[in-house]
Amino acid sequence: MNPETPLRILCVDDSLAIQKITRIALEKIGGFSVSFCDSGRKVLAQAKTVDPDLILLDAVLPGGDGLEIFSKLAQDPQTRGISVIFLTAKSEPQELLRYRNTGALAVLRKPFDPFRLADQLRCIWEDYQSSLQRSASHDSLK
Repeated sequence: MNPETPLRILCVDDSLAIQKITRIALEKIGGFSVSFCDSGRKVLAQAKTVDPDLILLDAVLPGGDGLEIFSKLAQDPQTRGISVIFLTAKSEPQELLRYRNTGALAVLRKPFDPFRLADQLRCIWEDYQSSLQRSASHDSLK
């Protein structure tokens, strides 16, 4: 992705209030390009249509929980390369660990600070991109 191109994010959340806050936080404050999906049943099709760089995925959705959806995305050749960040209101350490152990880039907790969300995603994305570059450099040295 060109650094001057805004990050394309698919936000998957069934709460209209969260969608509105996320739109303001990511589009208006963060300058990202954001699309929305409100159920687990629609995620695969919308991910293929939107072709996001990143999916911000609610852990609990109608039509499939976040872990099931993440698994389906990972199994589909068209969506397996899309990075995912879970968004959850769950606070139990064992639950958070389950989400962290999936291979997702991060797990963010609700309620989130809308004034910090864009910066959080940008930092997570930049760290991820840096790790890819380090890995590619390391592989080229072999």
